[in-house]
Amino acid sequence: MILPSPIAQVILVTGAARSGKSEWAEALAVQSGKSVVYVATAQTDPQDLEWQSRILLHQQRRPATWQTLTVPIALTTTLQAATPSECLLVDSLGTWLANLLDQSESDWQQTVQELLLSLSQVQAQVIFVAEETGWGIVPAYPIGRLFRDRLGKLIRQIGAIANPVYLVTGGYALNLSQLGTPLPELKF
Repeated sequence: MILPSPIAQVILVTGAARSGKSEWAEALAVQSGKSVVYVATAQTDPQDLEWQSRILLHQQRRPATWQTLTVPIALTTTLQAATPSECLLVDSLGTWLANLLDQSESDWQQTVQELLLSLSQVQAQVIFVAEETGWGIVPAYPIGRLFRDRLGKLIRQIGAIANPVYLVTGGYALNLSQLGTPLPELKF
């Protein structure tokens, strides 16, 4: 299901690794003038020091006034509970998807439909950060291809309803909603 028209309170920020997409999303959240809720989709692993360091860098960059929720799976529930006075910054869709990668195709499609439905009813402003993973070689392993394909479709589905959609690359945020032409609805 692709929702037919953009939803003004949904923003998508996409780009490559280390492109500045999270920083741009954070700036947009500040500009919202709302109470910011940072929705962290990463699961912490005390054994992975490099991952812990990445999480710490994100935490240090955020204002102390922002509330942080760790939501590795229940994203739809979090969106449904949000209020009009809030701006939810979801960082990131790729990490959330990775947490659900073991779902069967039918279960994943159900999860996506529930997410899209919740976005059609969301009361808060929502800013999604998403990774562009399909600009390189085709992954050599099935799980890598599954991740890349699911994320690409999810970004396209959310991009169809987000307003605006930004691409962050080379130190610039490009408003694709102004510069681009929307593609036809995604068919499965």
